[in-house]
Amino acid sequence: MTKEVRTRFAPSPTGTMHIGNLRSALYEYLVAKNQSGKFVLRIEDTDQQRFVEGATKIIYDTLKLFNLVHDEGPDVGGPYNPYIQSERKDTYLPYAKQLVKSGHAYYCFCTKERLDDLRTKAEENKEQFKYDRHCLSLSEDEINEKLKSDEYIIRQKMPDSGQLIYNDSVFGRLTFDNNTLEDQVLIKSDGFPTYNFANVIDDHLMNITHVVRGSEYLSSTPKYIHLYNAFNWDVPVFVHLPLIVKEGGKKMSKRSNDGIISVLIDKGYLPEAILNYIALLGWSHGDSEEFFTLAELEKEFSIKGISKSPSIFDENKLKWMNGEYIRKMTDSQFHDIVYERLKDVLIHTLDTEKIAKILHKRTEVLTDIENNIDFFNKVGEYDKELYFHKKMKCDYEVAIIVLPQVISIFEELTSWDHDAIYQSLADLATKLEYKNGKVMWPVRVALTGKPVTPGGAIDIADILGKDMTIKRLKTAIDKLEKN
Repeated sequence: MTKEVRTRFAPSPTGTMHIGNLRSALYEYLVAKNQSGKFVLRIEDTDQQRFVEGATKIIYDTLKLFNLVHDEGPDVGGPYNPYIQSERKDTYLPYAKQLVKSGHAYYCFCTKERLDDLRTKAEENKEQFKYDRHCLSLSEDEINEKLKSDEYIIRQKMPDSGQLIYNDSVFGRLTFDNNTLEDQVLIKSDGFPTYNFANVIDDHLMNITHVVRGSEYLSSTPKYIHLYNAFNWDVPVFVHLPLIVKEGGKKMSKRSNDGIISVLIDKGYLPEAILNYIALLGWSHGDSEEFFTLAELEKEFSIKGISKSPSIFDENKLKWMNGEYIRKMTDSQFHDIVYERLKDVLIHTLDTEKIAKILHKRTEVLTDIENNIDFFNKVGEYDKELYFHKKMKCDYEVAIIVLPQVISIFEELTSWDHDAIYQSLADLATKLEYKNGKVMWPVRVALTGKPVTPGGAIDIADILGKDMTIKRLKTAIDKLEKN
């Protein structure tokens, strides 16, 4: 292709953004950027009944969050303004009337009741609904008379015979029998174009060269191509993407919050990890590499790497990848992204940098943090059996011996830092002829009340501070003595 590659992301503002939307946007972006082309955002809001207030902002915010910068769009403008279909309403009817004049479309005046009756009969006969072309037989005088009421729709007239053959960039050579295609509606009774009609007109007027979308639109593509042919326009390159399914091949469900972007963000997944993972849902580089920045994807992505087979959305794989992204951060970077979460969770004034450091290598998703640090706020109820640790040769009787001596040592410490705390506990272990772990374990249990924590006894004591550490140790001894 010699002319500039131009792709478009054309979502409908009908609610949330899910991974299918984001993958389409990403692939459209990458197809354009890999060829130094333009990525266009167009809002397709012709279905006014499904319009959701605030949904357009969600689209903008999501693209911004994942750094998918559009070259043209409603908010940034461009040479093909406006980029919102409802603002282009007057554009479509003249094209539909042009098709009526050329015999590729016709006026339809059937009532909703008649069409519903046809659908009911089709269901009863277990047949696919197909409009019976009742209005195609109307005379010119009848049409002109009915047009006076200004209540009509315009339907595309499909060829009665033959086949349509086209080559999809992913699914290859596809053949459709024309007599199976319904005469789809182009202009609705409210004057708005249907999605199928408006996007063909806009794609042509905006010089879109590649139409990238989900494979659920494969069956609609012949209708689009017949429209392009009726206008004698160049047909764009079609790139149909494989379905995204859950494990077991089940369909993703918005009602179950499957793959909703805002839900994934709320769960603590990083935008970079989500984008990387979604890039691999239907595309492969050809080798075993799994980690790509957006800049690397722009360079490496190609349509040839897109698969036909459905892609399985595996949240456990996403969680693993998210953890890898977190581990690649510096301690400072990790602290920056978790600081607000820490401030929201902690009720005491503690060193968030030290807390972030012990969490860093132990976090897969950011929502792990709250449950992993709740002991910094208070020690929950726990059984004295928690002091039992076979490997450390520790139990609650050992704890009764160790903890009072730890308190005495801590009270005498003049320097409260990681090294000083460690050395004092190590010296106690030597004095008692214990291994270090036999001293550290009861201190850890006393300070946290948990069998597993990020960081050990020394890290936690350092973060809690001298006064709170000693207070918790004394409380732990009281519990042991009462039991």
